[in-house]
Amino acid sequence: MKKEITFQDIASFSKDFEGSTANQIAMNAVTSNGVVNSAKNVYAKRNQQNHFSVEVDADKVCNQKQSGRCWMFAAYNVMRLEVMKKLNLEHFELSQNYPLFWDKLEKSNYFLENMIATIDEPVEGRVVTYLLRDPIGDGGQWDMFRSLVKKYGVVPKDLMPETAVSSGTREMNGFLTKKLRGYAVRLRKMYQNGSTIDELRQAKDEMMKTVYRILSICLGEPPMRFTWETRDKDKNFVKVANITPQEFFKEYVGWNLDDYVTVINAPTADKPYGKTYTVQYLGNVADGAYPVKYLNLPMDDLRDITIRMLKDNQAVWFGSDVGQFSDRKAGMLTMDALMVGQLFDTDFPMTKAERLDFCDSMMTHAMVITGVDLDENDKPIRWKVENSWGDEVGFDGYFVMDDAWFGEFAFQILLNKSYFSKEQAEAFAQDPIVLKPWDPMGSLA
Repeated sequence: MKKEITFQDIASFSKDFEGSTANQIAMNAVTSNGVVNSAKNVYAKRNQQNHFSVEVDADKVCNQKQSGRCWMFAAYNVMRLEVMKKLNLEHFELSQNYPLFWDKLEKSNYFLENMIATIDEPVEGRVVTYLLRDPIGDGGQWDMFRSLVKKYGVVPKDLMPETAVSSGTREMNGFLTKKLRGYAVRLRKMYQNGSTIDELRQAKDEMMKTVYRILSICLGEPPMRFTWETRDKDKNFVKVANITPQEFFKEYVGWNLDDYVTVINAPTADKPYGKTYTVQYLGNVADGAYPVKYLNLPMDDLRDITIRMLKDNQAVWFGSDVGQFSDRKAGMLTMDALMVGQLFDTDFPMTKAERLDFCDSMMTHAMVITGVDLDENDKPIRWKVENSWGDEVGFDGYFVMDDAWFGEFAFQILLNKSYFSKEQAEAFAQDPIVLKPWDPMGSLA
């Protein structure tokens, strides 16, 4: 059997292509309009109406702009509902710039600690190469977010508003990454020249001063104590005086963070259901209160928990692979949103497990489920999704997700442990199995 492509093969390919009128029409459409615009299904929006039998009261959508803070926005979009209830507010946002500052500071320290922890590993080895690839990217996991909230609390958006950099993090990330990689070089050279681990950490303390300076210049310094004033929906004056971010979280969000955990659906052979998992070198707060941990459950369990939470008027943070078979402008997350198979006259038959195993899918984006449409048997038909891409896409920023898409491309949900069954609670209490850093379930939303 030959290995190369011959010109005889190419002539055969061309004859096959040119022999189809549909191919010629598809080529004209795609070359003029692109793949997604040419593959949009005109009936998808008709089939997935923006109406739901169960809905949670929610606020207007937010906009993460040119940043990868969806995990923060989604968490805050759930938390802010508690503040709105307690203070009788019509609209409210927590500062998304505030956790961004602390996350970058903590991730920088976490990276340098990992460089010290792997100081005897070869630079060209897979572990160090992986750690150097993206040391302080914008993405994160729920457990990373609650570690930030536990340590730093939260503040209203008025107290630390967006900056040009928080709304477009690429430049800051690039220079911080360059600086941190240079620090990794310096730590290695110090160690090779006989410095002890304690001496490396002393050097790290000085490095972190520079990181703090860069972040403060880009994002502004975070408030440590503040007074905040507003008016409620009845126009009554509200004043929250002389409070710390940690006190504001405790008083006005009021969550016991120990009770909020995540479950995943990863139907791969290497991750049996009913087991807990963590990921090596994944985190942000060194020695943080909440190392990443999740319980792997069948998808129907995630559906059941989500529906029960929505019926209790609880919005649900979830992580998914948002770019798969979706129409961003129309706000559609449906398996029939795009007729790509028909456009190319082929199919894409991989299962969810195969997509995970063969690097075709992973969690890329966090959003919030705020509603569900149930059939006569209480089974989900479609879900209402609060996104963080502004109000110019979808239905004023809200998306419709059909249940088939949810099953194929949703990977993680956040819940209070009170929604666990007895068996699930016992399973979650297990010590987690440690996954490799590059495992797909270590991806960041």
